[in-house]
Amino acid sequence: MNLKNTLTLPLLMALLLWAGFGSAYAKERRYVISDYQAVGDSSTVNTLAIQAIIDQCAAEGGGVVVVPKGIFLTGALFFKQGVNLYLEEGAVLRGTTRQEDYPQIQTRWEGTEREWTSAMINFIDCEGVTVSGKGTINGSGDLWVAQAARQTVRPAVYVGRPRLICFQNCRNVTIRDITLRNQAVWCLHILYSSKVKVLNLNITAPHNIPSSDGIDIDSSRDVLVSGCSIDVNDDCISIKAGKDADGIRVNRPSEHILIKNCFFGYGHGGVAMGSETSGSIRNVMIRDCIVDAGNWAPIRFKTQPSRSGVVEKVTFKNIEIRDASQAFEFQMEWRMINVLPPAEILPVFRDITLINVSGKATSAGIIHGLKDSPVRNVTFKKCVLTATKGLIIENAENIRTDGLKLTVENGEPFIRR
Repeated sequence: MNLKNTLTLPLLMALLLWAGFGSAYAKERRYVISDYQAVGDSSTVNTLAIQAIIDQCAAEGGGVVVVPKGIFLTGALFFKQGVNLYLEEGAVLRGTTRQEDYPQIQTRWEGTEREWTSAMINFIDCEGVTVSGKGTINGSGDLWVAQAARQTVRPAVYVGRPRLICFQNCRNVTIRDITLRNQAVWCLHILYSSKVKVLNLNITAPHNIPSSDGIDIDSSRDVLVSGCSIDVNDDCISIKAGKDADGIRVNRPSEHILIKNCFFGYGHGGVAMGSETSGSIRNVMIRDCIVDAGNWAPIRFKTQPSRSGVVEKVTFKNIEIRDASQAFEFQMEWRMINVLPPAEILPVFRDITLINVSGKATSAGIIHGLKDSPVRNVTFKKCVLTATKGLIIENAENIRTDGLKLTVENGEPFIRR
């Protein structure tokens, strides 16, 4: 008998499992946190109980930590290799607002490696892990803001609010389907990681929470973001690569990134490159996305002369702008406060393509380069835009606007300086 031709795939897999092979296909061991002393009553602090479950799961060979229906209050949690997180429908992990519940760890914050406040959910040095389900992770950002407003004396040593989730130095990871809301500061931070899938997330934050970015892709590569809906009080998605001297020292790019089929509501940007550009950003595609709700700048590039780095080979394609403050923002002297001296090698913006960008905005925006490092090689193709004010172009070379049909109410469509 020829077994190769006789055995069907299901039968072959059954035989392999029976023989002790193919363990990857076996059902994950489940650790339901309510079975291990965690209480979902919205007031019991479960940090120690949930961390003990994570540690036990890792020690027993891995599996999935399950959050059932209920509101489970917790501080920082540190997941380990082989431990996945699943939130059932109606499940909520909600962050405490006690600073001591979030230890200081070695990480990168705002482009600089330093000791800084941990995230609420931390995956560090993990491979092949997944966060999924139909539940919610809530960072209690509104309570952090209210708490800060009541403080009359600023602490002698400032420590930051916790990010909601951070994947740091991880590989081949997925986060999908869950709701992320009310982050105290950045929501999903992807740091020094590769082969990351971000699928079908719903991310929202009140519009009074500072720096409540939706997704920050930070010196990471091979990242897919698909099907996400984001409405926050800073950039919906920001792609970063380190800041100033420390970012130049680390010199790790963000590259090979695809963002598709997303909705961007209110935010300071739709998808932003920077402002931390020191390690370079390249090979980025953003396509088939919708922008609404007065987003400040759906297509955004920002840096400062001190930051160096090359931002190149970036494409925005099939972008529908329903409502925005300005359509395009290329700003190489962004937010020039407490300015540092220019880097030895100035930052570079070049080789950027905008295809089938259409809709309306209050202003077409600005393309502003540096005198000694102009924005170069921006190409518009099949773009149609209506705005109140035209597009300002200064310190820029080879800006091909023949593919942009721009109708404005006031002044000229293109203002070259």
